[in-house]
Amino acid sequence: MSLVVQKYGGSSVADAASVLRVARRIASYRAAGHEVVVVVSAMGDTTDDLIDLAKQITPTPPGRELDMLLTAGERIAMALLAMAINDTGHEARSFTGSQAGVITDASHGKARIIDVTPGRIRGALDDGAVAIVAGFQGVSQTTKDVTTLGRGGSDTTAVALAAALNADVCEIYTDVDGVFTADPRLVTKASRIPLISHEEMLEMAAAGAKVLHLRSVEYARRYGVPLHVRSSFSDKPGTLIVEGGGRAFPISPTEMFVTPTEEEAMEQPIISGVAHDASQAKITVVGIPDVPGKAAATFQIVAEAGANIDMIVQNVSTEITGRTDISFTLPAADGAAVRQALEAAQQELGFQRLVYTDQIGKLSLVGAGMRSHPGVSARLFEALSEAGINIEMISTSEIRISVVTDLAALDRAVVAVHTAFGLDSADGEAIVYGGTGR
Repeated sequence: MSLVVQKYGGSSVADAASVLRVARRIASYRAAGHEVVVVVSAMGDTTDDLIDLAKQITPTPPGRELDMLLTAGERIAMALLAMAINDTGHEARSFTGSQAGVITDASHGKARIIDVTPGRIRGALDDGAVAIVAGFQGVSQTTKDVTTLGRGGSDTTAVALAAALNADVCEIYTDVDGVFTADPRLVTKASRIPLISHEEMLEMAAAGAKVLHLRSVEYARRYGVPLHVRSSFSDKPGTLIVEGGGRAFPISPTEMFVTPTEEEAMEQPIISGVAHDASQAKITVVGIPDVPGKAAATFQIVAEAGANIDMIVQNVSTEITGRTDISFTLPAADGAAVRQALEAAQQELGFQRLVYTDQIGKLSLVGAGMRSHPGVSARLFEALSEAGINIEMISTSEIRISVVTDLAALDRAVVAVHTAFGLDSADGEAIVYGGTGR
């Protein structure tokens, strides 16, 4: 018997028929003797509808009350799912995030999990029940108020519970058949990745792959939680995200999987996939004095504005003026706040002007095989050149190469690079069952 944590997204429980289908899948695991904890998101577009409703009342709803409102969506879904499971003949008990022991900081709308004390969940499992937990929510350790975790919060809830309960596997059910070599909504020939490491998945999530949220992958990697990404709309095998050899866990009610040895893992493809992000912006600080401390002061201001920097490029300074340009990328949503903060500090920093654009896109090539295979960069740049696509910035890690291009060319760049590295599938088009890819 294994302990399995399953997470179902909003598209997987969008209506009554979907809830009943999910309940039957959960019941099949319980009937096979596994202990099952389920984390569920709000049904369909419930969260968006609640946000719209709040904004009809006030354009600036208080964070505390907005969190109280939004957590209702998951509580509806968890109760209905528990009812459906009970109707299959298996006991199920539903729990809010606070009842499940998800302890967070006090930051409303984007709280971070700081501890999980799943005593009531463990008690339900010991009694033979399926535990249903509302995702996306917790309770502040200091204020005792209800909090929400922000985007990807249900994924993070599931992984955190799996770590706290020492679960054998955390299954993330979504509306695609696993992790693909590119976004299947953009690249119809994208291939399903059967097996990938936490490290590679972390790079892909950070680079824009939306099937898993970055925080959930970070949590899984830190605590060694095997992840299984699959569709709730089909019985296809999905994608396993694991490390280390010889570990066994269930991949269906009756099948077990043993993680590959290091030698077997070496046989994995050189390139795992191509990720892209169209939500980036670029700021260039033009003509800043090229003296020690100016770059530090610039990025201190950016940090105080609450923005996360991705790529940074500094030009060689000119001897005549002693000035240089610094360009960096950041989420477009943070662009206005950072521009305002830098403009307010123009006299202090001594730069001449700012240049801002949100018409950029980031393409990233990810694969652990880059460490031992030369020529990957050359092939990437050749593919982009043949497609007539100009590169504005370049950033690399051991297993990732990222480039910034013009936003209008991003989709074309992804398709060209995907084909150039032999990632196109011959098995037909990838399917996005629920229409969102999450």
